[in-house]
Amino acid sequence: MQRRSILSGLAASIIAGAVGSRRRASAEEKPILVFAAASLKNALDEISERWQRETGKPVTASYAASSTLAKQIENGAPADLFISADPDWMDYLDTRKLIKSPSRSDLLGNSLVLIAPASSAVKLTIAPGFPLAAALGGGRLAMADPAAVPAGMYGKASLEKLGVWPSVANQLAAAETVRAALLLVARGEAPLGIVYATDAAIEPGVRVVGTFPPDTHPPIVYPIALTTASENPNAPALLVYLRGSAARAQFQKAGFTALDETR
Repeated sequence: MQRRSILSGLAASIIAGAVGSRRRASAEEKPILVFAAASLKNALDEISERWQRETGKPVTASYAASSTLAKQIENGAPADLFISADPDWMDYLDTRKLIKSPSRSDLLGNSLVLIAPASSAVKLTIAPGFPLAAALGGGRLAMADPAAVPAGMYGKASLEKLGVWPSVANQLAAAETVRAALLLVARGEAPLGIVYATDAAIEPGVRVVGTFPPDTHPPIVYPIALTTASENPNAPALLVYLRGSAARAQFQKAGFTALDETR
């Protein structure tokens, strides 16, 4: 009887130890590190939280301008996944063999809008030669840095196509990210700004004045890919999840267009 009790206790200890080991392993599991364009933050945070609830696999996201993130990956940052706001910065990493090319696909699309503070009464029709400089009234046009940040590059391309870039090129408030440009307008520090439609949708401090015609700028495409340096065994599964129906629905709810075209 005593021997049976000892054996039972020993078995219970072994089981408890195994469960504890699994829990510790899960707790110590290395998070999947996602580098993503700043405009994705709200939607991707919600999707990442859902993934973690469903799988128990941790995710950490780092948001910044696509140009900044690409340079960080080039310099050895340990990202597992990269989601860029334009194909050029993904191409930049691809030509340097820093992403796993077979994993790459075009995940999302977006549109570009002109915004003003919510209290502003300004009215403009976006068309060739429209009086953007006059509408600024001596203030500055907030936009992401057109020299490197995708949202700014799209915005500059559109203004050039519409023939108004020369009139505002010296009146820019060039921001580090599109979200920073959004805040400048929301705080009333700039009378007008150019951001993605999805950014304008989450900020009650701004209103959309107009949408830039899609034929005035390159298609706004967000490609996704695994990095070459990634060794996290859970990263490929998260990539599949981000292309799946649950994530697609959340992205669309946030105003993105789901593309998911594999190259």
